[in-house]
Amino acid sequence: MAAARPARARALLQQSVSARLQVRPPESGSEAQWVEIQRGLVIYICFFKGADEDLVPKIVDTLLNVKLSENENGEFVSVLDLPGNVLIIPQATLGGKPKGRKMQYHANIEKEKGLELYSQFVTLCEKELAANAKCREAGVLVKHGTYGNRQVLQLDTNGPYTHLIEF
Repeated sequence: MAAARPARARALLQQSVSARLQVRPPESGSEAQWVEIQRGLVIYICFFKGADEDLVPKIVDTLLNVKLSENENGEFVSVLDLPGNVLIIPQATLGGKPKGRKMQYHANIEKEKGLELYSQFVTLCEKELAANAKCREAGVLVKHGTYGNRQVLQLDTNGPYTHLIEF
């Protein structure tokens, strides 16, 4: 039996009734900056060493088309079919592994390459939702966090309804 190839990315998905992400903390003389969505999907994404540009379309296709969202009839549909908003959050801690009493992140991609892939991921999600007629008609939004920064999240979910998917 062949050894399993190590994961190149990990995504955590949560249904959202509403979500609010602080993308810039308050500074003297200015308030914090937030992005927010209503009903839809929160996607936490982490890229590992070995991830490349060819992987991003596969991730986007899978995450936007997987049937995880419950519609008004109780049927499970994709976020595209709901239609629902999407909040994308870079989440390097998804790559952590415990060693003793500490977490290590040796499998995570280098910061510059991670930023490139994250930016490509966000752009492709925006394009896919904009190309979908249901999403366009409903005025669906794609919002996202900032790569490499701590962020504050406020999430209301109709669950917990959380799924971890590796690529």
